[in-house]
Amino acid sequence: MKYPAVLPFRDILPRLHEFDAIIDVRSPSEFAEDHLPGAINLPVLDDEQRVRVGILYKQTSAFEAKKLGAALVAKNIARHIEDGFLAHPHEWKPLVYCWRGGNRSGAMAHILARIGWPVTQLDGGYKDYRRHVNAELATLPERFDFINVLCGPTGSGKSRLLQVLDKQGAQVIDLERLAAHRGSVLGGLPEAEQPSQKAFESALWQQLRQFDPALPVFIESESKKVGRVRVPDALMDKMRAAACTDVRLATDQRVQLLMQDYEHFVGDPARLNVQLALLTQLHGKEKIAHWQQLATAGQMAELVEELLVQHYDPVYRQSIARNFSRYAQATPLVLPDISEHAFEQAARALCAIVGEPRTASAA
Repeated sequence: MKYPAVLPFRDILPRLHEFDAIIDVRSPSEFAEDHLPGAINLPVLDDEQRVRVGILYKQTSAFEAKKLGAALVAKNIARHIEDGFLAHPHEWKPLVYCWRGGNRSGAMAHILARIGWPVTQLDGGYKDYRRHVNAELATLPERFDFINVLCGPTGSGKSRLLQVLDKQGAQVIDLERLAAHRGSVLGGLPEAEQPSQKAFESALWQQLRQFDPALPVFIESESKKVGRVRVPDALMDKMRAAACTDVRLATDQRVQLLMQDYEHFVGDPARLNVQLALLTQLHGKEKIAHWQQLATAGQMAELVEELLVQHYDPVYRQSIARNFSRYAQATPLVLPDISEHAFEQAARALCAIVGEPRTASAA
């Protein structure tokens, strides 16, 4: 084969795992928004350089911009080779891509091929990959024969149950983990920024494509948006028509669970009060002031119970039956407490109801 080989993503996907490196040569900000699974960022133009070349192109001429761009690209590729590639053997097989599969990836791929490495360039670049992801997310959910939606009010342990199901070998889509958000006004995670919409969809696509369509898939009853990212319509439609499991946990146990999961708010009342203020339109200034006073006084258990009873539970009751058509026929799953043993037992019971999950190797 003549190198660089220039192939579209549909031809590359079946052997994506065969590449020794997937190299994204776009700028760091482009890479941060989204990238191919497993890619590393080795920009041939950084963000500042890309802006300089773009300004020169618009304000002077394409010729002057190309001269500057070529000089910068050549320097950056040379640095990448010196810093990271010199120890690679002759058989080292990289995949290189940029935004459209044009000049930036073409320059890197050409030089690597001239050195003698069997390099492949993604024809159409990231845009071709993105088109594939969009098309797959519109059709992938329909391939699954059975999706089981875990329902239950806030604090009932749905996310923990998903985590245990995953450990036991079940096929699990944890939308809140993928979105780095717990899905409510208090759902932001202190240790992580939410991904971009494109990165969220890439992670979801990567997970879905590895599932066995003949085996059950477990997912939580999320709304269309988890924080600021949106669940793709095809998956949302499949969820809302799916069989449901109603996860039940006593209120006092839910309070304990939420105080564990939201420890960052329990230890920082001022931060919690900022978020509570966002509920003023729903509950009025007097109620919000009362809740903020409880937070400031450290009466967190009382506050959490009031939030459950007066805010989260009524909202849940209004939305769940309306949005999930089979909720009325949901199978109840009662958790006696929030111990690890209770969740393990519940996960086994659920799998027994819908069919035992198998590991990927067994499938």
